[in-house]
Amino acid sequence: MAEQKTTTEQPAPATDAPSTSAAAAATTPAEPSTSTAPAEPAEPAAASTTGVLPAEYWTSQAPPGVTEDADSSLGTDVESSTASITSSILEYRTLYGRTYHSAHSNAQYWASNDERQSEANDMLHHNLTLQLDGKLHLAPIKKDIKKAIDIGTGTGIWAIDFADEFPDTQVIGTDISPIQPSWVPPNLKFEIEDFTQPWTFADNSVDYVHMRWLVGSVKDWNELFKEAYRIVKPGGYIESYEPDAFMISDDGTVKETDAIAQWGRIFAEGGKKLGQTFTVYTDELQRKGMEAAGFVDIQQHELKTPIGPWPKDERLNEIGRFSQMVLDQDAEGYILFIANTLGWTREEILVYLAMLRREIRSAKHHAYYLQRVVWARKPENDS
Repeated sequence: MAEQKTTTEQPAPATDAPSTSAAAAATTPAEPSTSTAPAEPAEPAAASTTGVLPAEYWTSQAPPGVTEDADSSLGTDVESSTASITSSILEYRTLYGRTYHSAHSNAQYWASNDERQSEANDMLHHNLTLQLDGKLHLAPIKKDIKKAIDIGTGTGIWAIDFADEFPDTQVIGTDISPIQPSWVPPNLKFEIEDFTQPWTFADNSVDYVHMRWLVGSVKDWNELFKEAYRIVKPGGYIESYEPDAFMISDDGTVKETDAIAQWGRIFAEGGKKLGQTFTVYTDELQRKGMEAAGFVDIQQHELKTPIGPWPKDERLNEIGRFSQMVLDQDAEGYILFIANTLGWTREEILVYLAMLRREIRSAKHHAYYLQRVVWARKPENDS
């Protein structure tokens, strides 16, 4: 097997303050600065082992009128149900008026799959492309590759852009929900496939496998990369993009009891109940999974993504504003299923989201989250 080499690229810092390590920052937020942080709220009743505050904390701490900032689009159906549609593929579950992937399969995805969430995900794609200076990939793939697969394609926006950039490459986007557009480049097609099950692609048949933001939807990351290794041609590449669930700061402006800081803790706790981890970044599951599968020349690139318009740097300020736009568009669609899994009521979810939006819009919390891009090659002598 070819000798493995590992490199890490560090991005420019998002603040003037020194950066902390991802793992330490994710689990131990810095103490708040007395000059910028608001007054300390009342001590919460009890926190979970992951540090998530109980749901009633938000209703007890909410200032008068806070729910006016909340999104009123949530429906009133408390229990999930299945729509009566002919095709089982389109039998979506509903929760508070939002739709989710059908319960009629082994696949389970925590984010909504409706139009509002799709628009937020397209914004997320644009924001990530900004951070990568317009690049759709970092793996050193050639222009003449024959076949590329986008695992968990979502709205298909990355696959569409990639197919435009590689017009001679057959591009296939797979997902469990058929929410992709029908008007696409001629070299692109979408297929319904559950990536947690054995993949339908032949051994050694794909030049490039791309996947991003699968966090919280994979029970066995080693098995995921094992399947990717099986279908990639010798000399072909895999590339994975995953975020840290935790929003943190370098200067203490994000406190442990802030709604921003609690975001990641809510996901970590919900992931434990679902049996699907949201600590992919912290646990370095991308690199470990690729190593276990047999990939070599593993490299990675770190991204520091500000949230809100607080950065002074013009480029980072634009990225921060897009991050805020994503959450303004549909923070609810990201957290609703997870919070419901933890037993939160509709009112508690609404109040929490309202306080989250207030904090981000204030620009007083210098929050960011980390993302990691990892790519690797299958050895030429392995077929």
